[in-house]
Amino acid sequence: MTEAQDDAPAAGADTPLTIAFVCVQNAGRSQLATAFAERERDRRGLADVLSIVTGGTDPADEIHPVVREVMVEAGFDPADRDPRPISSDELAACDVVCTMGCSADGICPAIWRGDARDWDLADPHDQPVDRVREIRGDIERRVRDLFDDIERMRRDDPRDQQPTAEPEGETDD
Repeated sequence: MTEAQDDAPAAGADTPLTIAFVCVQNAGRSQLATAFAERERDRRGLADVLSIVTGGTDPADEIHPVVREVMVEAGFDPADRDPRPISSDELAACDVVCTMGCSADGICPAIWRGDARDWDLADPHDQPVDRVREIRGDIERRVRDLFDDIERMRRDDPRDQQPTAEPEGETDD
């Protein structure tokens, strides 16, 4: 599944969710997506109910320098961010997994139980900074859209809806 929501997990207002941002090196797109998602989570007051993980199938030694540059421009401190591996167990525990459009070899979409999205983003590695800024803008928009979807799922979860009482005096007879 890519952008479709039909198979998204039910997520009521009190149901914790976990989102993963995954790519091969975890040195560019997934780092940007994670930073924007953490910011969006905090802005929307979802820190108590939403966890974010990131990782790569073959992590780089460091975040790409041009990605660090555009992260700082967007107000993020990349100093404490390092590429890391992501395990099958971590992915299996996720409700939403967003791959960045790279070939995430070794990660089978069948292992996660929720919503799998491939964002099909251009690779910022070795790109000019203006192109990386465009990619950053696309990631920011997609993260915002993802959070809109999550809030809609939480709001529309039938488990959180109270049955509507039939008005007095009306029957189906």
